[in-house]
Amino acid sequence: MEAIDNKMAGGGLRLGINGLGRIGKLALWRFVAAKSFDEIVINVGREVGRSLDDLAHYIVRDSTYGAMGAYLYGHRAGRVIEDLDEMAGTMVIDGTKVRILRRSRDPREIGWRDYGIRIVVDATGRFLDPTLAPDTSGGSVRGHLEAGAEKVIVSAPFKIKDKSRAMPDDAVTTVMGINENDYDPRIHRIISNASCTTTCLAHMMKPLLDYFGAQRILTASMATVHAVTGSQQVLDRLPKPGASDLRKNRSVMNNIILTTTGAANTLALVIPEMRRIGFIAESVRIPNTTGSLIILVVNLQEELSGESIRREVINNVYREAAARDPRGYLHFTEEQNVSSDIIGLPKAAAIIEGHETHTRTAEVSIDLEKACKDEESRQLIPAGNEILRIAITQAVIYGWYDNELGSYVNMLGDRTESVAEML
Repeated sequence: MEAIDNKMAGGGLRLGINGLGRIGKLALWRFVAAKSFDEIVINVGREVGRSLDDLAHYIVRDSTYGAMGAYLYGHRAGRVIEDLDEMAGTMVIDGTKVRILRRSRDPREIGWRDYGIRIVVDATGRFLDPTLAPDTSGGSVRGHLEAGAEKVIVSAPFKIKDKSRAMPDDAVTTVMGINENDYDPRIHRIISNASCTTTCLAHMMKPLLDYFGAQRILTASMATVHAVTGSQQVLDRLPKPGASDLRKNRSVMNNIILTTTGAANTLALVIPEMRRIGFIAESVRIPNTTGSLIILVVNLQEELSGESIRREVINNVYREAAARDPRGYLHFTEEQNVSSDIIGLPKAAAIIEGHETHTRTAEVSIDLEKACKDEESRQLIPAGNEILRIAITQAVIYGWYDNELGSYVNMLGDRTESVAEML
C-alpha cells in the first residue's frame, strides 16, 4: 500500500466513520495504526457519557482485544490519546486527528461535506438497503451521498427490503482477494464489504473451485460456529412486537443459539459460479466474544482417470493456494488450534485447520429411469444400463476466522484504502 500512503500523506485525505460500535471502534484502531488518513471524522449521533473523556475511555479499552496502546505498540505502549477538546469534539489518537460528531443519526443530516469527507465507512449495520432514497424516514445509506460523501463502504451485506427491486447499478458487493476488482470507481458509489462469515467462506470455496471446477462440486453446505454479536441479549428479554425468532431474545451467556446466516446468498454475489452448486448455510451462536469457525462439507465427483480425492489432496489445494496468496488472506496450518489462537491474527480471512480435514469416498447408484423428467429422455437409456454408479467423495474442511478485528476489520480496512486510492 505504499502508493496510497504517499498520496494520503501529501493530499490530506480524510475518512468518515458512521457508528462506533464493535466494527466502528476496531476500524478506528486499524486506520490509526496504518496511518491511512490524515484525519478521521466519526459520527456517533448522540451524546456519550458525561464528556468527551468518557468516549475516549471507551475507545482505548476493549474487553476482547485489550488496550489500544498495546495493540499499537505492545509492552512499550504509553498513552495514545491526547489534546482532547470538548467544545470542538476533537482528540488526537497516536498522531491522527479524530473529530467526533454527536448531532444526528440520519446519514443525510451528518454533513460530511462540511468536514471535507469524500469516503465514509458505515459501520452501524442499520443502513443496508441501497434502493432506498436519501430522504427515507429513519435514514438511508444514500443519505451519506447527499451529505457530501462520494463513496460509502458498508460493513455488512446489503439487504433489499422490497424483493421486487433489483440491485442498483451503482452498488456492488466485494470481498478482498476474491472479487475486489468488480468495484468500478467510475460506476460504483456504494460498496458492501460483505460479512465476516462470507469473507471466510469465499476464501475457503475459491481454491476448491479453481482446482476442481464448479462442474465437479455437486453440493456444498456449511455451518458457522459463530461468536456472539452486539445484537444479542445478555439476559433473557421479552421479544419485540412481531418478532418471529424467539431465540434472539435469549441470554448469550447461557446458551448455544441456532440462528440464520445470509452467507450463501452473498457468496453467490462475489463468486457467481456458486449459483451452479446446491448450497446450504447455517449458523450457531456460542458464548464466545470472538473467534469463529466454518465447517464446510463438499461433495465432489471422482474422475476415474484422475487422482483420487483424499485428505492430502484437499490440504495441498489449500497449502498451495495460501502460498500463492500475495497478501496472506488465506492461511493453512496443520497445528491443533483453538478459537483463542486466531484472535487478532492480521488479515487472516480464513485459517484452514488442515489437521482436521477429512474425506470419505462412496459409490452412489442413480436410477436413470426415475431421474429423467420425461418419457423421451427415458427412451434414450440403453437397456441394461438403467443404474448409473458414480464415485463421490465427501470432504469436511474447517476454517477459522476472527470475526471482528483480525479478519473482518482488517479486510474492511484494505477495501477502504483501495477505494480511497482510486478517488
